[in-house]
Amino acid sequence: MKVYEAADIRRAVGFGDLVEPVARAFADHSRGLGEAAISVLAPAGENGDVHVKSAWLPGRPVFIVKVASWFAARSPAGSGFVAVLDGERGDLLAVLRDEHHLSDVRTAAAGALATRLLARPHARTLAVLGTGLQARLQVLAAVAERPLEAVVIWGRREGAAHALRAALAERIPQVSVTVAARPDLAVHDADVIVTATAAREPVLRGSWLRPGQHVTAVGADDPGKAELDPDCFARADLLVVDSRAEAPLFAGDLIGAVSAGAVTADGCVEIGDLVLGRHPGRQSPAQITVAKFIGLGVQDLAAAELTMTRLEPR
Repeated sequence: MKVYEAADIRRAVGFGDLVEPVARAFADHSRGLGEAAISVLAPAGENGDVHVKSAWLPGRPVFIVKVASWFAARSPAGSGFVAVLDGERGDLLAVLRDEHHLSDVRTAAAGALATRLLARPHARTLAVLGTGLQARLQVLAAVAERPLEAVVIWGRREGAAHALRAALAERIPQVSVTVAARPDLAVHDADVIVTATAAREPVLRGSWLRPGQHVTAVGADDPGKAELDPDCFARADLLVVDSRAEAPLFAGDLIGAVSAGAVTADGCVEIGDLVLGRHPGRQSPAQITVAKFIGLGVQDLAAAELTMTRLEPR
């Protein structure tokens, strides 16, 4: 059994490496292949959560069990590992002590895929609500998929928003990056909106949306969190999820929208069905599209497989 540390894993795999593997994993999931169990723990209440996710897919040489945690008392807040096991014997082959890196980059890869499949082709402006690592990665993921010219940031902490602005300005100097004083101002002129927060009350309201916008929401990944209000879901012409079975159980804002009668679980379309061509996705420039992701173990499986390929001696 081998142990690989976070520094090596970060050097080996980035979000751009995972877009296609994650797309294939989503497609297999939507075909009904394998299993991807989810368990969410809250040992520190609102100040910490642990996501335990596992997955296997037929024909893959390994399966995985992932433990990814976020604790406010820890800096950095994210940590965790992925256990990689032999698909035939069940032996533990490796522990990827990724410190949440693989969770971060596979989520960004899903965001890139959502932008590719759902945002208007000539999207120019992106608004990001959130200021953490995932907010930064989601911006970079969208920039890789669309000819963005401007990014507008909003965060509950102004200092963090300006720090993210500086980091993005250095990384993507060809894009104008500014900070908005309020979330409604940030999203007003955006073609693509990303929410990447740990919010427990909605930060994006449906009344702010306008025709043609696309929303990628990745922060509210357990029942205690919420980024979108029910009206966001009600106004969506197309609501895309990673799992039609699991998202309505684990996404706090989607749970609230279903309870409010704004949307039904049956009205959700899996992103894997878009990858497979079973659903056409956006059908007009005027449609409002929403991608609501909780994160699936099959994404972690795809990330772990690629990591093992790059780190294992040949």
